[in-house]
Amino acid sequence: MRERFGAGDDACRLRFHTQTGGSTLTAQQIDNNVVRVAYQAMAAVLGGTQSLHTNAKDEALALPTEETARTALRTQQILAHETGITDTADPLGGSYLVERLTDEIERLARNYIEQIDRMGGAVKAIEAGFVQAEIQNSAYAAQQEIETKRRIVVGVNAFTTDARVSPPILKIDPALERKQRERLAKVRTERNAKTVATARAALTTAAKGDANILPSIVDCVRSYTTLGEISDTLRAVFGTHQPVV
Repeated sequence: MRERFGAGDDACRLRFHTQTGGSTLTAQQIDNNVVRVAYQAMAAVLGGTQSLHTNAKDEALALPTEETARTALRTQQILAHETGITDTADPLGGSYLVERLTDEIERLARNYIEQIDRMGGAVKAIEAGFVQAEIQNSAYAAQQEIETKRRIVVGVNAFTTDARVSPPILKIDPALERKQRERLAKVRTERNAKTVATARAALTTAAKGDANILPSIVDCVRSYTTLGEISDTLRAVFGTHQPVV
């Protein structure tokens, strides 16, 4: 960052948020996900994360219920108040294993950056399908490891049971959708249509040029332009992205 972009001290301070790995959650034996999330959250805290999101155990099946969301929250609170791992600024500092893994991540990241630079940058890499292909290949390799049991996933390809369990999952009340539609219709009726049109026109102009479009989006929101209308305005300028597969 310093060498390539001239970043100062503030920009080079590593601030980061961590979310536990949704892709590691399993639909089988979902109680195991509580353990997975707890270990992942602990690793994040030991790594110095500034903020943390813990997945609920049933997110492989649906949006979390109030109960499972509370358990995910309690996971963070137990780490914060019962384990003592937040009492030390860098509990893993000096660890040979951590330093070696950090060096390896840096080396592999630099290889990716150099490869993408040779392609003409991140946008060119996406347009060429490189990024999508890397994600697909990684996912395929991981699934192959699971299928051949080179990677053990407890409850999925090892330590399984014959019992079929259907845990309770979140069910969205259809009445909520009707209520939201009514609220939206009320907003559209009561807002100033001329102000909305002006804000959308300004967003179109900003999107067609080189200006930062965020202030125009904020103006749209202040005039009660809906998210769908803002998205439609941007789609009219940029079109809809079609990934190269």
